Amino acid sequence: MKNGLLKTLIATGTVLGVIGCGGGSTSGILSDVEIAIDEPVSKLSQELIDTLAYMGNEERLAYDVYNALYTQYGTQQFTNVATNGEYQHITAVQELIQKYKLNDDVNFTNVVDPLGYLNTPIEAMDAGTYDIPAIQYLYSYLMGLAVNETEALKVGCIIEVVDVYDLDHDIALAEAEGATDIVTVFNFLRDGSYSHYWAFDKGLKNKGIMNGCCSLGVVDGVDYCHSEYPQK
Repeated sequence: MKNGLLKTLIATGTVLGVIGCGGGSTSGILSDVEIAIDEPVSKLSQELIDTLAYMGNEERLAYDVYNALYTQYGTQQFTNVATNGEYQHITAVQELIQKYKLNDDVNFTNVVDPLGYLNTPIEAMDAGTYDIPAIQYLYSYLMGLAVNETEALKVGCIIEVVDVYDLDHDIALAEAEGATDIVTVFNFLRDGSYSHYWAFDKGLKNKGIMNGCCSLGVVDGVDYCHSEYPQK
């Protein structure tokens, strides 16, 4: 299987800071993802199959929220992360799903009223609309929190911490099942979330919130202060 869009992004040099918000070479990272997607399919449990659908929705949520908040507040971090990170994340997950949906035995059990976005360009996807109810609720909840620019940057911290939390679980599951292709792609997503977290942390500090993302503290048992996240 040949994953066209990722190869085009590499060949045209349009990928800037996929793992962060600018600078640095990412072609090697994307080549690893491309190679992983071209590997033979693994035998997946239903739980791991469903993580593909969930992660596709979750990465779209981040992209949609950040684009909406950039339109609303004009904060550069949002468009940088959406364009130079989340777009490539959605592409990678979509191509992973395309790979596994070639098998008629692969069906998602967590999808309600499928949107049918298997081969849909990202630009043609309906922003703010998802086929997993939990993601649909989360989108509305997060947009409701973003009442000003500072709170919007905190929403960025929330999204990235939740992403890392989910990916930690999913990577462990994929490793246990020997699905090395999914492990590679999900590690790529998690590395991006680390750097996106620090981008929003910096944005908050630039606005005088000296603790950055750590100012969120612990909410409903979730700790949003993660000094241990790698910085690249």
